Amino acid sequence: MKLEGTDFENKVWNEIIKIPFGKTITYKQIAENIGRPNSARAVANACGKNPHPIKIPCHRVIRSDGTLGGYSGPGGISQKQKLLEIEKTKIV
Repeated sequence: MKLEGTDFENKVWNEIIKIPFGKTITYKQIAENIGRPNSARAVANACGKNPHPIKIPCHRVIRSDGTLGGYSGPGGISQKQKLLEIEKTKIV
């Protein structure tokens, strides 16, 4: 999927699309998967710029310590938690 964003953002968003329903991945894991292992913060920033928060399920991306991190979609962090609960995702 090609979206309007930087090459880096598009790599992040296309990696997020691969996360299965009910699963999570960390910002760091995404950074490693796209070949930028020291770019976890940049991955988080790309998540924050996600133009389609449900279609590109950035709610499935969490911090390495198991906490939720942020969510820029409508409803903020409480909506991220609700979406993960709907998917029956175990949250630390």
